[in-house]
Amino acid sequence: MGKGKLAKFADMETYENVFQYPYSVVEHVPFEMQGHWREDYFHNNNPIVLELGCGKGEYTVGLAKKYPDVNFIGVDIKGARMWTGATQALQEGLKNVAFLRTNIEIIERFFSEGEVQEIWLTFSDPQMKNPRKRLTSTYFLERYRKFLVDGGIIHLKTDSNFLFTYTDYMVAHNHLPVLLSTRNLYAEGEPFAEAASIQTYYEGMWIARGLDIKYLQFRLPQNTKLEEPDVEIELDDYRSYHRDKRSSKDKAK
Repeated sequence: MGKGKLAKFADMETYENVFQYPYSVVEHVPFEMQGHWREDYFHNNNPIVLELGCGKGEYTVGLAKKYPDVNFIGVDIKGARMWTGATQALQEGLKNVAFLRTNIEIIERFFSEGEVQEIWLTFSDPQMKNPRKRLTSTYFLERYRKFLVDGGIIHLKTDSNFLFTYTDYMVAHNHLPVLLSTRNLYAEGEPFAEAASIQTYYEGMWIARGLDIKYLQFRLPQNTKLEEPDVEIELDDYRSYHRDKRSSKDKAK
């Protein structure tokens, strides 16, 4: 029988690779490692890559195993899920992995200017009803720019046609440099091999349901004014795991 939530939370209190700062805590406690992740935790000068909304941490761990000379940090508020990846990283002795349990809405409190090179957004909730909550919205991109290097790379990997289309419009509207883009990742070869090389459990489930996986890679310059695109986008016509449209409408902005 698997561990319950309380047991997992108790484990993570002892894990050296987990940092837990939910919103209520961060309001009162400064994060002293902000700007010092390399020297204080990783003990190297390698690039730092974040996975925001990492869930069980499968992608974070997979990337860390594939790229030992890069530091990876998985970020999520769901601690019971994060336990899986954090436990695996410890068991396999992966020193280039850390996990940060916090709200992504306050992610800029944990990293300093230019401290992060890349961000992965893997199967984020498309938030079809609330543009402000989409992890590729200008609301979040402005936060990412506070710690991402100038021209840092953002990867979006998603089953959601809505989120991919919205992000595609947002990138085009703001003239952000696109490096790679496809609506069917696994029908592509090089140079999409990196994004296709790691497949999570739920990703496999979505593929088995006949859903194409979309992938978009773009740069985020520091000096670009960001605006939301004024377009209506057709809503996803399926119910994904633990998600629904939450609306009777067929389209949303």
